[in-house]
Amino acid sequence: MIKKTTLIKNAKIVNEGTIFSGDVLIEGDYIKEIAASISPKSADVLVYDAEGKYLLPGAIDDQVHFREPGLTQKADIETESKAAIAGGITSFIEMPNTNPQTTTIEKLEEKFEIAAKTSSANYSFMFGGTNDNLDEILKLDVNQVAGLKLFLGSSTGNMLVDDPKVLEKIFESTNMVISVHCEDEGTIKKNLKQYTDKFGDDIPIKYHPIIRSEEACYFSSSQAIKLAKKTGARLHVFHLSTGKETNLFTNKIPLKEKKITAEVCIHHLWFSDEDYDKKGTLIKWNPAVKTKKDRDQLWDALLDDRIDVIATDHAPHTKDEKSNVYTSAPSGGPLVQHALPAMLEMYHKEKISLEKIVEKMCHNPAILFQIERRGYIKEGYFADLVLVDLNNPWTVTKDNILYKCGWSPFEGATFKSRITHTFLNGSLAYHNKKFSDVKVAKRLTFNR
Repeated sequence: MIKKTTLIKNAKIVNEGTIFSGDVLIEGDYIKEIAASISPKSADVLVYDAEGKYLLPGAIDDQVHFREPGLTQKADIETESKAAIAGGITSFIEMPNTNPQTTTIEKLEEKFEIAAKTSSANYSFMFGGTNDNLDEILKLDVNQVAGLKLFLGSSTGNMLVDDPKVLEKIFESTNMVISVHCEDEGTIKKNLKQYTDKFGDDIPIKYHPIIRSEEACYFSSSQAIKLAKKTGARLHVFHLSTGKETNLFTNKIPLKEKKITAEVCIHHLWFSDEDYDKKGTLIKWNPAVKTKKDRDQLWDALLDDRIDVIATDHAPHTKDEKSNVYTSAPSGGPLVQHALPAMLEMYHKEKISLEKIVEKMCHNPAILFQIERRGYIKEGYFADLVLVDLNNPWTVTKDNILYKCGWSPFEGATFKSRITHTFLNGSLAYHNKKFSDVKVAKRLTFNR
């Protein structure tokens, strides 16, 4: 079989803390050469002139909910992976709280089979821990699954791990990254009762960050970290939402050496409690969007490297579901199409550099989960690449939203930057609102 050859010329390449002008030669699935100038060796080479656009590694989103199987009225792997590709996310790690839940190896492999047929982006899945599936956890092949997900706060079905003995046993028994959702259920239930006693089910949304409070988050995060230190487990704390929690993490050692790491999501960097009046339950997430001070402190921790990764926690629900009263409106929202444009908007506002965006959305997820040959623009690595035009404004409207649920918390926002091309495993997967008909996505593998 003859390998296809592609040449990207005249790009501003953003990689490993530098920006430089150059060309990238792709042979088959991989980056063959990076140089200041490369000439095509034959007429068969596909040449794309970047015309000075910025070339980034494809983003890796370590936390998405694509709702398949069982919840496909909200989303599915096919629709949401296309939205991800359009947003410059070339690889995703999906969560286990589907229906049925991904808490057995059989159900895990069924999801891999679905993705192999329908996904437009590279894929892997978290395996869900429960109070009674340690035997299944111990059977996992650590090089074929992204990691273990534990809900230490609100969860779907029986996925809340609330037995301290079981939790410690899980922490002791695996070398995989254990990713955790940290909110203390007892604190939340006590707070919720106070507000339902006062308002019934129709609690004003502005009380959401008070019900799912700083106290609930900090207590749960600090307990998880304490257990990780006791057992030596490799712990990754998902979606920090409070400034107080950021003090639990360090920037004193390189990411490769960290045993305890943290993530922040787009919505906690963009919104604050000042936005509830306008956005209502559309920005109801767990953990909750909290105060402007919390948001500022999350930014500080992201920029000084106490927080290691930016992700989305993409979790779509139908508009009808989100329109319910407080206690019935589900938490979560769709984000994969707009995450990178939102962060590039923060670059325009001089909040973060392009190099730091690439570090947190591309390099660091690859390091943290030990993903093989992705997350960088390097010779020998998979050619997952994104061309970005930093001066091509567009507005988020119903007409250009790709999520199956049909809405976005960013609707009405104008972004200065546009993803023009997304290359996946060496093939052009997306270009100016059009998708390739050929599926080239691969299952992520891990070097552990």
